[in-house]
Amino acid sequence: MYNVIFDMDGVIFDSERTQLVCWLETAEKYGLDERLVRDTYIKCTGTNDRQTREIYKDALLPLLGEEMLWHIWDESFDLYRKRYPDGLFPVKPGVWEILEYLKSCGIGVGIASSTKRQIIEKRIDAAGLSGFFLGCIGGDAVKISKPDPEIYRLACESFGFVPGDTFAIEDSFNGIRAAYAAGMRPIMVPDMVPADEEMQRLSEIVCSDLIEVMNYLNQRSGNGECR
Repeated sequence: MYNVIFDMDGVIFDSERTQLVCWLETAEKYGLDERLVRDTYIKCTGTNDRQTREIYKDALLPLLGEEMLWHIWDESFDLYRKRYPDGLFPVKPGVWEILEYLKSCGIGVGIASSTKRQIIEKRIDAAGLSGFFLGCIGGDAVKISKPDPEIYRLACESFGFVPGDTFAIEDSFNGIRAAYAAGMRPIMVPDMVPADEEMQRLSEIVCSDLIEVMNYLNQRSGNGECR
């Protein structure tokens, strides 16, 4: 029997794309190059708050200066929170189906996300999904975020999962790298950036959506449909 650990942003919720839109709209007001902002944002997927800030500083501080950089940062997040109060983000296609399927099979399911644990719990609860998960590990529980494998090693230990018997469902390059380094079975469901040659090599399979992941897991079970 296998277990499953989900990333959250870009896998369970369509939050990565919605946040990028807010960044792009805010940046446009200040005349920032769209491609620079987009590329900087994508580098941050799978990282925690501290690492995200460092990436933005490296890319934009020389251009904007300290005060303007964090003014734009705060303004973009204010827009983000205004549009999605209480963490009510769109749920990605197939989320309900795969979670119901895993529950019917008696498969252990957890979350390992670079987002802070309190925010993870708030968003999952707001979406009515908390009953599907054994728990969650947030980026504030580790010193180094993805692509370092620490968060996945801690998650497997906390949930009592054997890494080699556990699938990690990820959308980001950093997440796939972290799961692979932890000795897990990475499944990539690309969100904003398609899988490249490295991701194809590190992932057990690359799927277009969570329904395809569910069908793949069902084939791996060897027991036919659980439902």
